[in-house]
Amino acid sequence: MKAHVVSLPGDGVGPEVTGVALGVLSAVCAEAGIDLEVEERLVGGRAIDETGVPLPEATLQACRGADAVLLGAVGGPKWDHLRGALRCEAGLLGLRRGMGVFANLRPVRVHPRLIEHTTIRPEVVRGTDMVIVRELTGGAYFGEPRERSGTGPEEIARDSTVYTAAEIERVARIAFALAAGRRHHLTSVDKANVLITSQLWRDTVTRLAGEYPEVTLEHALVDSFAMRLVQRPAGVDVVVTENLFGDILSDEAGVLAGSLGMLPSASLGEGGAGLYEPIHGSAPDIAGRGIANPYGAILSVALLLRHSLRRDDLGLAVEAAVDGCITDGALSADVGGSLGTEAIGAAVRQSVVRRLAAAGSPG
Repeated sequence: MKAHVVSLPGDGVGPEVTGVALGVLSAVCAEAGIDLEVEERLVGGRAIDETGVPLPEATLQACRGADAVLLGAVGGPKWDHLRGALRCEAGLLGLRRGMGVFANLRPVRVHPRLIEHTTIRPEVVRGTDMVIVRELTGGAYFGEPRERSGTGPEEIARDSTVYTAAEIERVARIAFALAAGRRHHLTSVDKANVLITSQLWRDTVTRLAGEYPEVTLEHALVDSFAMRLVQRPAGVDVVVTENLFGDILSDEAGVLAGSLGMLPSASLGEGGAGLYEPIHGSAPDIAGRGIANPYGAILSVALLLRHSLRRDDLGLAVEAAVDGCITDGALSADVGGSLGTEAIGAAVRQSVVRRLAAAGSPG
């Protein structure tokens, strides 16, 4: 088996955590007999510095031709003054749309060792195991018209939240299928008491529910669900929601796991390459110090193995290695430990290689 992965290290701590995650991926592929090719490309601030744009056409074409894409993080104070299409975030949005990845999966599972490191009471977060499915290429982040015009008191800024029933249906189907393979419960989050787009969202998801009789569907308003997420998270199974709400709720869920640095994500479409990235930002304040938490990036590799390379066994092996390392106390500073980025990566590599060797590494 061959695998072509494009690496987009990005900015800040992105190159540090991506490098460690690729080390784990390389070790797994070597043990499993997978011929891995890694191609590095520019995105974000580094791309602006070297090419003048946050998403060079060569980067997008390379990503479209890959089996999977592993992204670090983009942005930082150096580029914060830029506006419009030159923003680092504009490159990220363009990458998602250009790759056609419309469903962002963000698993949130609380490791028992880390319960004491969350800011929420242990008895509240214990047992939390959910997946937030965020629609990724519609809504306010992409809707037209969007503009800023006028000056002084008359200056106006306008964003448009736009969804089609087809956009809602395709991401909802992914969420229903996930729920069917987990605890059979799907929560659809919207703001249907106010927003027209949310009313379409709710109607569309409700219509699809009849095709998944094994899944119990409930609807929740985003404001009350945000409260529920930190009050009763263990009762949440799979969540599906629109782009803006999903961005906010999934970051809020980082509190449950003890740190944003613990959480991975997978962005998937209808065929083509998947885009995998930790959900944390570029963290420029700690960049270059070797202390960034790489677990989110490593767990993103587990999702890459599962969804793009179709090797669920290898993804499970990486997740088990991460669990074991956390249990053994291989922790970064953000979750109460003292190990650096590279040391954690080395621990996970050794653990996963041992596990695969013991299992016979079936190819």
